[in-house]
Amino acid sequence: MYKKAVGLLILCNMIFLTGFFCIRGVGRAKLMTQPAFLIHLTLQDVDDKAEAAGEGREESRALGIADRAVSGQRVVDFQVMEQEVAYVLEASELDVLLRIVESEAGSEDEDGRLLVANVILNRVNDDMFPSTVTDVVFQQENGVAQFSPVSSGRIYRVEVSPETREAVERALMGEDISQGALYFAARKYADSTKMRWFDENLEFLFQHGGHEFFK
Repeated sequence: MYKKAVGLLILCNMIFLTGFFCIRGVGRAKLMTQPAFLIHLTLQDVDDKAEAAGEGREESRALGIADRAVSGQRVVDFQVMEQEVAYVLEASELDVLLRIVESEAGSEDEDGRLLVANVILNRVNDDMFPSTVTDVVFQQENGVAQFSPVSSGRIYRVEVSPETREAVERALMGEDISQGALYFAARKYADSTKMRWFDENLEFLFQHGGHEFFK
């Protein structure tokens, strides 16, 4: 009788332990199968991370702002303060600028394209030249166009590349690496008489790629 009672006690203990570990295992499996989006940060964690994201950054960069969704769930939203634009052009003006940069510097690197855009915008800002991009690009002197792609008609045939768009965007945002240049020329292809006038009447600034820049 004693042995039977002990055996029954041991059996009950084994059943209890087996049930305990099964329940615990099911709990772990359930946690591991939970979708990632159901595991939330605490409100304080979110606020701390949002605050840390904003520390040491300039105002023009992204600022982390904690907010609460309609559902009541705490979320983090990132709002980007737009950088101020130095030049605002109408669509037709922008198209002319893109085309003259592509036709004059389509074989140059991005800085070479930026420099051509800088020269056009420098002329727009200079009293010696017309006050719009279109008038600057299509300006003529004694019936001769200022830019060879206008004379040849190439300005109408080019396909503007992403690199040119990026360079022009940089110029419109105010990036200027031209040192105030108002003229540029590719000596290799330019008329010798024209280049002599450049050398005798203008100040040479620097050369970048295939272009020399003057003012």
